Amino acid sequence: MSSPDFLLVAVLIPCYNEAATVEAVVRNFQAALPGASIYVFDNNSSDATAELARGVGAVVVQVADRGKGNVVRRMFADVDADVYVLVDGDDTYDASAAPILVSKLLANGLDMVVATRRSEEQEAYRLGHRLGNVALTQCVGSIFGRTFTDMLSGYRVFSRRYVKSFPAHSKSFEIETELTVHALELSMPVAELATEYKSRPEGSVSKLNTYRDGFRILMMIVKLFRAERPLAFYSTGFLACALSAIALAIPLFTTYMETGLVPRLPTAILCTSLMLFATILLVCGIILDAVTHARAEIRRLAYLSYPAPSSRSSAGGE
Repeated sequence: MSSPDFLLVAVLIPCYNEAATVEAVVRNFQAALPGASIYVFDNNSSDATAELARGVGAVVVQVADRGKGNVVRRMFADVDADVYVLVDGDDTYDASAAPILVSKLLANGLDMVVATRRSEEQEAYRLGHRLGNVALTQCVGSIFGRTFTDMLSGYRVFSRRYVKSFPAHSKSFEIETELTVHALELSMPVAELATEYKSRPEGSVSKLNTYRDGFRILMMIVKLFRAERPLAFYSTGFLACALSAIALAIPLFTTYMETGLVPRLPTAILCTSLMLFATILLVCGIILDAVTHARAEIRRLAYLSYPAPSSRSSAGGE
């Protein structure tokens, strides 16, 4: 099973010190997707990653700014294709599933297909990473209403209109979260497909730090919540401040009704300040909600400026 000959398929492989695996990854995708262009974007590796990738026929591009998010931003900006396959360069994902993922995208007119990880190897997908993935996935689902089974998968297939409308603000490993939220925010047609996931081969070292990168992803979710759901975000602060002000004001009001005096003036000032701050938060939420809707409309128009992916489309989307 392969993609139609008239479609331009690009395989994008972000790499940082993947000399132990990059040759195998490039060869596997060359075999799985014959005719596809294979790009390795090297993120200032200190080993022979770039030379080895170039030696097996990949187009190698150097990206100076460190971080996977910076690499993906450069990939999406520089590469023109009809279908994009994004995969990590650590040889943990199943290249033979690529034609199936591409065919699913084209046959159903989808904008993103996520390869969810399925593995029986404990070392391949450690329990801590699984639990963290589930927690973060559920968090995004609670904010945006729906989500994916494996939100942090590094193996995905995209349409041209997805790639060219993606804003790419992330700098590091939180990029997968942003990729997911972009699809959810624009209500894109998406799907998942379970694929095999294996442990890194000997000599290959993971660049992930469970706690540091998990915290970054969590902060990214908070930022996205603030940016994409500002009314809900600021309304939370409004309610907290307003309820606190009311709770503090009740004893003051009771005392005033009984004596006609306000003996705790600092508390009265605090109540007034909290209520004013709550009002400011609510107004900010209302204004930013209008701005967010306008931004979403602009992104939607950029997204709709490209035709839907289809196995009947001509090369380059013409």
